[in-house]
Amino acid sequence: MSDAAIQQVIASLVPEGARVLDLGCGDGALMQRLMRERGCTGYGIEIDDAKVLCCVQRGVNVLQLNLHEGLADFGDQSFDAVLQIDTLQHLRNAETMLCETARVGRVGIIAFPNFAHWPNRLAVLRGRMPVTRRLPYQWYDTPNIRVGTFKDFEILARKNGLQILDAFGLHQGRPVRRLPNLLAGTAVFKIARG
Repeated sequence: MSDAAIQQVIASLVPEGARVLDLGCGDGALMQRLMRERGCTGYGIEIDDAKVLCCVQRGVNVLQLNLHEGLADFGDQSFDAVLQIDTLQHLRNAETMLCETARVGRVGIIAFPNFAHWPNRLAVLRGRMPVTRRLPYQWYDTPNIRVGTFKDFEILARKNGLQILDAFGLHQGRPVRRLPNLLAGTAVFKIARG
């Protein structure tokens, strides 16, 4: 699934005119889209110098922060939506940042590659780590420090007292609501404090 297809679905989950915090915003393309198409305001957070420069060039307000240090500078529910799109799997403090996402935002929207997608399962059955469009790296060259599944995230959210407002998978740009743990390459969750 292309980044543009994921962005389109994610953008549709963000309320029009929302104040947004995009954690690990990359080059700022999603935030730029939200500003242009949904009238949103807010900030991206990114650590990579080159990506911060891309954000600035796109006209996206960006803060250069290390997410491993948390979000202590932001007050409770200071944003309408906090996004973690393909960020959670890169964080050492994933559980903490999930809770921080729910604390800082009225809603959190999280998307990550679903390791339980059937092609990944098949690769593991063959004795190999999967290499797919959503997980395009060899095991020794991946920026991901963890992998997770749709079901794993549900358990983690509930363990931390978070309410799952919506949950579905994405495959080839389309939502998958039936058997998303098996049939979707991307897991998407909309959460809030319980």
